[in-house]
Amino acid sequence: MTTPFTRAIVIVMDSVGIGELPDAATYGDQGSDTIGNIARRVGLRVPTLRALGLGRVASLGGAAAPHPATAAVGRMAEASPGKDSVTGHWEMMGIVLDRPFPVFPNGFSADVLEAFSRATGRGVLGNKAASGTQIIDELGPDHMRTGRLIVYTSADSVFQIAAHEEVVPIAELYRACEIAYKLAGEGLGVGRVIARPFVGAPGHFKRTANRRDYALPPAGETLLDRVKAAALPVVAIGKIEDLFAGRGITHAIHTTSDDDGMDQVERQMDEVGRGLILTNLVDFDTQYGHRNDIEGYARNLERFDARLDALLPRLRADDLLIVTADHGNDPTTASTDHAREYVPLLVTGRHVRAGVDLGTRPTFADVGQTLADVFGVGRLAHGTSFLREITT
Repeated sequence: MTTPFTRAIVIVMDSVGIGELPDAATYGDQGSDTIGNIARRVGLRVPTLRALGLGRVASLGGAAAPHPATAAVGRMAEASPGKDSVTGHWEMMGIVLDRPFPVFPNGFSADVLEAFSRATGRGVLGNKAASGTQIIDELGPDHMRTGRLIVYTSADSVFQIAAHEEVVPIAELYRACEIAYKLAGEGLGVGRVIARPFVGAPGHFKRTANRRDYALPPAGETLLDRVKAAALPVVAIGKIEDLFAGRGITHAIHTTSDDDGMDQVERQMDEVGRGLILTNLVDFDTQYGHRNDIEGYARNLERFDARLDALLPRLRADDLLIVTADHGNDPTTASTDHAREYVPLLVTGRHVRAGVDLGTRPTFADVGQTLADVFGVGRLAHGTSFLREITT
């Protein structure tokens, strides 16, 4: 179909889920509702998201959602098994996995760790599923004394390496991750190896913005590949480049915070006239979800709401803006891991029909298929486009 859109801006609020999926109990996530439970516990002041229509698919508390919504509104279920960022982002861009990435709740085998130690020249601490902030508090002093690397995993398919920046230089930590990627990523099919540098003294450790993810390359062709092949810009902001192993991207910008991420979105809107701007805002997940920081999560939602309010007037007539998420991470539950949840789907722009009910989409891939229509790059393997439903 002919489309009035020449530029799409997609903002992924990392971990901002809106309620448990039907199979949540299989993942131990029954009762998870990231936004709803936060709103019930501490309240939320998110007038921009309310006006767009988020209250139609999420429990925000307070007054009823305004009528009509200013955006097209729906929610999406994840068709792939799993609940991690790689799976969520890949599905959003057109890849639906038929089996989850492997997880290692009891840690990695002795053979893998021995090979890792030999190749890095450093011993290993930890080797268990753990919260990232808790394990550096627990093992950080021993790490500083011995120089051994802190290796841990979680409910997700990750091989994480934590090291103090004054003990293990960043470049060496990244090399260790590259070694782990060969062993655990290529060798075992682990979805991501993650560098988790930190600073500070025992009792006051703090993770830094020098995190880096080493993900397996996408298992098939993505929307990013198609858009790049069409000679259109694909700008990746935040950890997007890491999640897609650099594939299908023309320009990557790493960020230090969600505010920095929104600054970069605005800057790229000034500089990039057409194509795709894809952004991940990771603080929701890393700073607040994984730390069960309910108040911090709420305030970050409010900060994002204010930034979104400032961004909306900057949209051009040919812009399509999509705000969504990749999984949940309910800070009100006992778990510090991701949650298997629905995610919001808010779509707006001057040529988007306000108030359209997009319903419950059966897969995140509907976003990628819609964008494939927008850019005229051919159908992807998965997903159903909603472009006709939303376009005026």
